[in-house]
Amino acid sequence: MSIRTILFDLDGTLIDTNELIIASFTHTFDKHIPGKYNREQILNFIGPPLVDSFIKVDPVNADEMIQTYRDHNLSNHDDFVVAYPTVVETMKKLKVAGYQLGIVTTKVNSTAKRGLTVTGMDDVFEVLIGLNDVENAKPHPEPILKAISALNANPATTLMVGDNYHDIEAGKNAGVKTAGVAWTIKGRESLEKLEPDYMLEEMSDLLKIVGV
Repeated sequence: MSIRTILFDLDGTLIDTNELIIASFTHTFDKHIPGKYNREQILNFIGPPLVDSFIKVDPVNADEMIQTYRDHNLSNHDDFVVAYPTVVETMKKLKVAGYQLGIVTTKVNSTAKRGLTVTGMDDVFEVLIGLNDVENAKPHPEPILKAISALNANPATTLMVGDNYHDIEAGKNAGVKTAGVAWTIKGRESLEKLEPDYMLEEMSDLLKIVGV
């Protein structure tokens, strides 16, 4: 069956927020637990919901750390965030060609929408499922299934595109096709070992896959 619906992770997939995320984690750790984590170790925190990351680090002060992180992230957001190469034009071509497009992110919805606005993609996606919309974040299938339901789509004709293990695992758990992105900050091998159906060298590869 051909693909009709394409769901995307946001950070690290469509928009490059890696340096913003690293800077926000660095700022938070410097304030609360200085000297404990270096850049290399911070990379491991990219992807999962903030609450999961900070509870592992310091269960007692996790809420305070999340607030420090979010304050830094929002106040520096617009200076850092850019779309990856070929992303914006690919999204617009897919929309014109009639594909259903959605965002499935572990971010809170307001920040996710801001990222889309800053990069000029706020009118492209029919649905955005963020952290506020679900009980269980990726890799649980709930966010993907919720997006499919909102679009009245079919899992058999849906593709999930992401840069992190929990995107690919969530896609498999939801019974949809999956695509990894070779520009993931964790290195393409980290996704290849999960055996996604496709590996994108750049976002415009999607156009070939779906035949636009």
